[in-house]
Amino acid sequence: MLSVRWLSSLTEITAAQWDALFAAEDDYPFCQHRFLLALEQGGSVDGKSGWHCQHLTLWQDDTLLAAVPGYMKQHSYGEYLFDWQIADAYRQFALPYYPKWIAAIPFTPATGPRLGLLPALAENIASFDTMLTLICDALKQTLPTQQFYSVQWLYVGHALHEKLLQQGFLARHDVQFLWHNKAYTCFDDYLANLNARKRKQVRQERSTVSSIKLVTLAGSEISAKHWQGIVRCYQATYLKRSGHHGYISAESFYQLGQTMSQTLVVFAALSSEDEIQAMALCFKSQDTLYGRYWGALVDADKLHFELCYYQGIEYCIEHGLTYFDAGAQGEHKLKRGFEPVTRYGNYLFADTPLSGAIADYFRQETKHLQTYSAQAMQALPYRKI
Repeated sequence: MLSVRWLSSLTEITAAQWDALFAAEDDYPFCQHRFLLALEQGGSVDGKSGWHCQHLTLWQDDTLLAAVPGYMKQHSYGEYLFDWQIADAYRQFALPYYPKWIAAIPFTPATGPRLGLLPALAENIASFDTMLTLICDALKQTLPTQQFYSVQWLYVGHALHEKLLQQGFLARHDVQFLWHNKAYTCFDDYLANLNARKRKQVRQERSTVSSIKLVTLAGSEISAKHWQGIVRCYQATYLKRSGHHGYISAESFYQLGQTMSQTLVVFAALSSEDEIQAMALCFKSQDTLYGRYWGALVDADKLHFELCYYQGIEYCIEHGLTYFDAGAQGEHKLKRGFEPVTRYGNYLFADTPLSGAIADYFRQETKHLQTYSAQAMQALPYRKI
């Protein structure tokens, strides 16, 4: 018998059960049980954070067939495909907007799987469509009961995006910047592909930090002392920028270091006493480096560009990775050869007087982003051939 179950904690199922559903996803790190569990057990995702675990699962008797990493939200922080304008419109019309449910990875605007299926089901189009319909039907039933006021899938892949449109969800888009490894064999190959002015600028920026001790740490090389420095840098940067601690707790970082060390890469600047003074913490899959967390205790000119971009580009070239996804926002990525790419979201709202206006807003936003992406492509710093 098929049944839908909501999980308020990943401890309710085993890692083997969960990870079997995402096994075909080229080891995308952020849907893995150990990543999500570290956020949960470390307190980054809990009642105080406003992120409440509400993972949607589909079962055949005692066999887990499908799962969607999901969260009930009382706010819109930490999502990156933000909906503040919509929430504000609801407030002006005295309409309730929260709680909402999102299929997303907390604090992680990295496109990837949002629906995991047993491999035999995932490979069969009819079975995939059936599972998705059952899941979407369960989600749609939450809206009339006011369990949630909207359902949102954030940073889904294009194929799932199209399937969700067929299920009646609205389309939303975003533009990010992605670096492509064009079969480079060394950093100089990448430089040679840039126009002369930009090539000179990159060299100047890298020479600015040449006197700073830089290291790359991966896997077991990241020691307990390093983790203390990583957390200090991360929290100090958030406090300086926003006046509050970062989304990821120290406990979550430490747990990630224990359970996901082989997927982690840290680019760091060290003091004369080998203390971490600035760092960029990344995750990697088979073909992609994901730049996730930045922090610094010092304000050194061009150090951010070095650790967050150039070190990552160099790492991708040396290790044969195809893509470098350095995170959301930042036109400064464009100037360093990160190309604009379209990202996808899908939304379904309870019926209100604002429903038509929201659909119009999404359409206008998409047109604007299409124009912006085309203009950004023309601004890339690569040589004209």
